[in-house]
Amino acid sequence: MSQNRPPKGGSGQEVRAAAARALVPVLTDQGSLAGLDEHSVIARDRSLLKELCYGTCRRLPRLEALAGALLKQPFKKRDSDVHALLLVGIYQLLYMRIPAHAAVGETAGAARLLGKEWATRVLNGCLRRLQRESEALQAAVDLDESVALEHPPWLLNALRTAWPEQWRAIATANNEPGPMTLRVNQHHNDREAYLQQLTEQGLSGHLCLHAPDGITLDAPCDVTILPGFEEGHVSVQDEAAQLSAALLGPALAPRPGAHVLDACCAPGGKTAHLLEQFDIALTAIDSDNQRLGRVDDTLNRLGLTAELQHADATQQDWWNGAPFDAILLDAPCSGTGVIRRHPDIKKLRRKEDIRQLAKLQRQLLDNLWSLLRPGGTLLYATCSVLPEENAEQIKAFLDRTPDAKVTTPNDVAWGEPSGQGRQLFPAQSSHDGFFYARLEKRTA
Repeated sequence: MSQNRPPKGGSGQEVRAAAARALVPVLTDQGSLAGLDEHSVIARDRSLLKELCYGTCRRLPRLEALAGALLKQPFKKRDSDVHALLLVGIYQLLYMRIPAHAAVGETAGAARLLGKEWATRVLNGCLRRLQRESEALQAAVDLDESVALEHPPWLLNALRTAWPEQWRAIATANNEPGPMTLRVNQHHNDREAYLQQLTEQGLSGHLCLHAPDGITLDAPCDVTILPGFEEGHVSVQDEAAQLSAALLGPALAPRPGAHVLDACCAPGGKTAHLLEQFDIALTAIDSDNQRLGRVDDTLNRLGLTAELQHADATQQDWWNGAPFDAILLDAPCSGTGVIRRHPDIKKLRRKEDIRQLAKLQRQLLDNLWSLLRPGGTLLYATCSVLPEENAEQIKAFLDRTPDAKVTTPNDVAWGEPSGQGRQLFPAQSSHDGFFYARLEKRTA
């Protein structure tokens, strides 16, 4: 068969079958969308594949409730791919502009490509019933607040408890795709000049309010059409993530050649930003060797150099004994501040994970603090909106660490005070949900 010819069953069925295959690991708690292979379908269908997968995960709690209402009995575990097809079909009917006949017919027909022709009748029946009874079915499932707001109950309760005034806005923001934000490499351009290049390329955007190197595009695009992307003129990075360089600036700008550690550095966006901004000697470590390779790729594209080490930041067997002037700890966390970019978090994250993550964060803080020189700065960052990982974590650290002094700025226009740090929410401006706390090690 020619590579240019649509696969058997037509590309409409093939893209839906590919989406079902990609969703099965998420639905069965075996994997995430991080490994989504957009090249599993023909070029014209790749954006549709991504929308079907990410959109289904984004609306998953509601789609699951509707699927339960439509099915007489749930599918067997071995038919998780058929269940995924049903969710994909519901998503198309309720949230996409695809004609209903195509959403139903192509989705039901895709079961044949999964080797399960028997399921075409079941899928067709469920989706046609949804067409007929859409209003009543949606009203019934939406009586459950966690379904209506499309969040697992434990997470919705955690948000309500932590942020009684903001929780609903946070949940609403989580259900929308995040904007595409760029970080302009000042070695090549200032952002005003680069914005003009974007305009000339037919791309529109606006300057970020808080990140001095940031531009948020009015609509996402493929990175390959960004002027100078391959040459390292620009990178994709959320506005909130770009604030780490500004927060470390006072510790690094007066110290050419400062010895800096980026712990838990993958995928390398903050690593690269520090090297773009400051004349430093940077060591970047991560416990995931595969993700460390992505950091290397990023630095190579940008023409930057750092000492990369595959190492565990809770240990010291990788350290040469020379204390660091500054440490960035972008700690492993729940990711509850970036759900709109990683909607599979709604399915994969569990309430019990938070305690384990908090324990790991504590180990990282205690270990890395001992590597910092007196007078040095440690910046603690997470992409979480849960206090257990943020304000409460820093409070506990300060209680047991007498030589730690808080230097988190209060005179900034972003976020709001949260304990001894600052919390950003995805509902505010165009940035993700991040927490930052800046700490200085007291001199003797």
